Amino acid sequence: MSPRKNKIKDFLSALPKNIFSGFVVSLIALPLGLGLAMASEAPPIAGIIAAVVGGIVVSIFGGSHVTIAGPGNGLVGVLLVAITSLGIESAYAAIICSGLLILLLGFFRMGKLADFFPSSAIQGMLAAIGLIILGKQFHIMFAHKIKREDTLDYLFEIPFTINDAIHYENKGLIFAALAGVISLAIMMFYAKIRNKYLQLIPAPMWIVILSIGFSYYFEIVVHEANPIAKEYMISGIPSIQAIIADMHLPNFSRVGSIPFWSSVLAITLIASIESLLSIKAVDKLDPEKRRSNVNKDLKALGLATMGSGLLGGLNVVTVIARSSVNVNNGASNRSSNFFHATFLVLFIVLFSTQLTRIPLPALMAILVYTGYKLASPNVIKKIFSIGKEQLIIFFATLLITLKIGLITGILAGVLTTLIIHIVINKTVSLFVRNVMKPNVLMYQEGGQDNYYVSVKHFCSFLNYYKLKDKLDAVPEDKDVIVDFSLCSFVDHTVMENMHNYQELFKKRDGHFDVIGLDMHDTDSKHPFALRRLLPVPNIIKNNLTRRQTSMESLAEDYELNYNSEKQRNVDFLNHFLFFNTKSINHIYNQLSYKNNAINLFDIEFSEGEFIAKEVVRSTMLHIQLDRAIPEFTLDREGFLEKVYAFAGFKDIPIQNHSDFSNRFYLLGDNEEAICAFFNDDLVHFFESNPYYHIESNGESLLIFGKERLASVKEIKALFDFGKRLKEVVTH
Repeated sequence: MSPRKNKIKDFLSALPKNIFSGFVVSLIALPLGLGLAMASEAPPIAGIIAAVVGGIVVSIFGGSHVTIAGPGNGLVGVLLVAITSLGIESAYAAIICSGLLILLLGFFRMGKLADFFPSSAIQGMLAAIGLIILGKQFHIMFAHKIKREDTLDYLFEIPFTINDAIHYENKGLIFAALAGVISLAIMMFYAKIRNKYLQLIPAPMWIVILSIGFSYYFEIVVHEANPIAKEYMISGIPSIQAIIADMHLPNFSRVGSIPFWSSVLAITLIASIESLLSIKAVDKLDPEKRRSNVNKDLKALGLATMGSGLLGGLNVVTVIARSSVNVNNGASNRSSNFFHATFLVLFIVLFSTQLTRIPLPALMAILVYTGYKLASPNVIKKIFSIGKEQLIIFFATLLITLKIGLITGILAGVLTTLIIHIVINKTVSLFVRNVMKPNVLMYQEGGQDNYYVSVKHFCSFLNYYKLKDKLDAVPEDKDVIVDFSLCSFVDHTVMENMHNYQELFKKRDGHFDVIGLDMHDTDSKHPFALRRLLPVPNIIKNNLTRRQTSMESLAEDYELNYNSEKQRNVDFLNHFLFFNTKSINHIYNQLSYKNNAINLFDIEFSEGEFIAKEVVRSTMLHIQLDRAIPEFTLDREGFLEKVYAFAGFKDIPIQNHSDFSNRFYLLGDNEEAICAFFNDDLVHFFESNPYYHIESNGESLLIFGKERLASVKEIKALFDFGKRLKEVVTH
């Protein structure tokens, strides 16, 4: 079969999964699109137009594989300023001009621009955007509309808004505020509920469903009007005909003014940075670890933004939250982006009247939570753990962005970073003399697949693109050694990217080693901390928790080896399907038996990236086998697994064991080998023991129960299950 026919066959076979994923993503995109548009003081439909145009155009012309395009969180503040100062028609003109600039960035291959911004400055910019969103929408969430000149004023008013809400006497305002508070609670605690059925419907869509259900309850059961104040309900969503008839045509009359081009540049800067960072993050989540053509994606995003502006929509960017959901629901190509847009059109055409039943505070709660995630105390804590100097960069960017503007803020972050690097190294000449010099040498070692990369002088955000260009040319299944022994200074941005490359190469069966930092040191133990020649820092010891003490006692009683320390070498987990779209941070609290043949541990991993990132801690068991076995995944059969059958996931039946086939869901590519492996003894073992998620990668087994840390009692049960299973498998 020709390669072209193979591609068509693969595309068609993956189509059910991509349709399913596109549907799930559209459930999130609908409320977010409406909310982001209203937060920008644009018509609610403008957010949906951006998502639809972005989904169609980027899926056809884009260069990424599993990303989702639509309106972005980061643009709320700058679009709000543009619409307020220019008016809606001129703002659409600015959006079109911004799309043209993004298109040109793609043609001039400027995708590498993202590498010129220090990581802490970008975090500061994102946190400022989060505070802008949170500050403006928090008051509407509590049914308290106010107008202030400055973002900081909105933040300072928050305690007064809460106090006013507590003393509301108007029933309509009380119900509106309650809708906002309950919706915020759903956003905050929904991810903590590890239930595969509940999580089929994302938290924002639950808010929409409950809001509409609440409206119908009063209308049908109580026979009263919705008690929420009318001014805090979504205004009517126009029909397709009305949208076309009332379309706002762009007004280019202010194209010669400074405010117009300030808005265009601000929109372009934030849109391009948000998109480039999101594309880079989603590439890490892609199970196939494909590299996106960033410049091609910029062209598609620019074209989509121009089309969206012409039709009365917002900017189109690559969005990390929806892209993460897309990957986690099995998407494998750009068709899922197209189907997400298709479902949005169906929702608007068929259910537009129902959207008017959604209270504004409920939608604003989604944005308040989004803003909080961007600027949460955990972000500050993480940056502080990397280094105190990173906190200075972070706050300099954040405060200047809030007080002056986004462009000034990010430039201030870059300048602050450069000044701090000069102060730390106590020299200007290191940067001035070497910034334009070639500082990266790469060659393939003779007769081997090893690539050796030597970096000298300094390596920071200023010249990191030189190193990145070399590393991007190496296939991820090869071995790479990056040597910093000739480098006087390596900054936080570079160290973070080196860690990302290590994760990427591990998942593609390659090996990425960083050497030459033995003589470098830092004030922080964090792996992302900048490196320079300094005295060795003090080592801090951690005390054991009560649970760790219990596990230590358990190890003594059962003659096991116990190690409480965090271990980042988790190569033995790389080839398990469960971790294909997840990033493992570390394992800890290890209980090992017989030279690590059986190894129980707590594990911390993350799903998604940026504001969509959720950190999960669980307890798992790993069994190393002495012989090869087929790769498979075994789960308890349930309603969700039956639904998966429609998306192309096939359950493998075991002959003469109909009860086992009805109770368990067995997946794998080599059906013949799997059926031969599941003999009578193994089937009877699974039928007579508690249910666990069990996965084989061909040479070992991974077993766990619930996606949470296990109690000591559950640890004993899991360990006993693993020991007995190993005996059945090996005999």
